[in-house]
Amino acid sequence: MGLIEPTDLTRVRRAPNKARYDEATVHAIIDSVPICHVGVALVDSGEVVVLPFLHARRDDVVYLHGSQSNHLLRSLLDTSRACATFTSFDGLRVARTGFHSSVIYRSVVAFGPVRAVDDAAEHERVLDVLVEAVLPGRSAEVRRPNDRELALTAVLAMTIAEASAKVSEGPTDDDQADIDSEVWAGDVPASLVYGSPVAATNGAMASRSIPVPPSVRALTRR
Repeated sequence: MGLIEPTDLTRVRRAPNKARYDEATVHAIIDSVPICHVGVALVDSGEVVVLPFLHARRDDVVYLHGSQSNHLLRSLLDTSRACATFTSFDGLRVARTGFHSSVIYRSVVAFGPVRAVDDAAEHERVLDVLVEAVLPGRSAEVRRPNDRELALTAVLAMTIAEASAKVSEGPTDDDQADIDSEVWAGDVPASLVYGSPVAATNGAMASRSIPVPPSVRALTRR
């Protein structure tokens, strides 16, 4: 993996010391968060809309999916280009003043062309990739999607043409005059943690004899 040359769109100007332009960092951040936010100007009204999406990445392509009737997805295809952001909230940087307190985070802003995944085999394969990105192992535990489900689900592929990452970490940036003040300062880490599974109570699950599957057990052990 190499460097991603910054452009006018992706060059980090505010706190440039936090900028990262290497593919390894960009890809790692994208893979570490379950949700991205995608923005586009709607073709019919020109209004800018940003919506959250589950996503999955393979190489330099980010996959999204949604209803075939999703207005934003249709606008993405009409404009053929998207902006996607990915953010990991990793905690709080508690400084000696409110002004210098901030957030520990890793983020990516990416731009690129978008295409519809129309090939039937690729379409179904990417849906598996999306399921596995959220819950590894789950696609092998459930039935295959039927023709109606496949027809109702749109899959889009966004190629990462331009991107930059920003990583905020390390000690707080207190003024030198505040360093010796009797005020607590430091980091408070945060992470996404899954709780104990709550079983459904309808259908076959009503018997309570169906064990928690390996995919869910592994998720709760993270």
